[in-house]
Amino acid sequence: MTTDQQLPVDLFFSESSSQAAVVPPPTRSSSEAIVERIDETLDLLAEATTAAADVRAAGVYDVTVIIPVYNERNTLPAVLERIVEVMPPSTEVIVVDDGSTDGTEHFLRGLPPSDALKVIHRRNNYGKGSAIRLAVRHSRGRVIAIQDADLEYDPADLLGAIWPILEGKADAVYGSRYRRRGQDPSWVHCAGNWGLTKLSNALSGLRLTDMETCQKAFRGDLLRAIPLQEPRFGFEPEITAKIAALGVTVMEVPVSYQPRSVQEGKKIRFGDAFNAIACMWKYRRGG
Repeated sequence: MTTDQQLPVDLFFSESSSQAAVVPPPTRSSSEAIVERIDETLDLLAEATTAAADVRAAGVYDVTVIIPVYNERNTLPAVLERIVEVMPPSTEVIVVDDGSTDGTEHFLRGLPPSDALKVIHRRNNYGKGSAIRLAVRHSRGRVIAIQDADLEYDPADLLGAIWPILEGKADAVYGSRYRRRGQDPSWVHCAGNWGLTKLSNALSGLRLTDMETCQKAFRGDLLRAIPLQEPRFGFEPEITAKIAALGVTVMEVPVSYQPRSVQEGKKIRFGDAFNAIACMWKYRRGG
């Protein structure tokens, strides 16, 4: 109920009051007047309940989108703009600048202050997993979603991963590049991801098609309770193994994918595949 709304004045004065009482019209019985007063009061209470449902406690969000960034000055502005376009109003964005040297830091420092945008600057590059771990500690969303800053993934697809969690249908949702045909034109990349996902499934018991996807969403309280350790790209097999060990509901949704080359800034390397395998074995029991 807003401050300018008032309860009907006749609720505050009884017929025995020394102040002026509201007398029911002669055409109505006293019982009818009482029923009318009760109805008016119930209507006001319903309005107050509806208004209260729209009031959100300060600092609480439906969604936290985490963006780990390292030297993505050319693509980060478009990612941030896209997130504003497609995400629900109650979304906070946490950008972790992981020691960028290409002007990303300067761009982020020039953004207007906002309670819904938190930027964390790091002097050195510690890795994607380390950046995500840091952002998770600062997150306030019911759902935590991860979005890369390189535009290989469209933030609009992240909504498909977020809604099942908000609706209570899943605890974690992975955006799979391989549930849509023709998303990854590189057979080498496809084969590598297929092999890593198959091994991950064998050790975790899950049935994923894309364990290495960079679009993932989790129930906020779930992710905040998981101790993360891997500093670099080992985050993907680590979190997969740990949520599998918890026995929570994991879903996949299709996402679009526009791969880029090493020359265009892609950072993952062939050697990271061996680290992923080591992480799968290390966390195979969720430890």
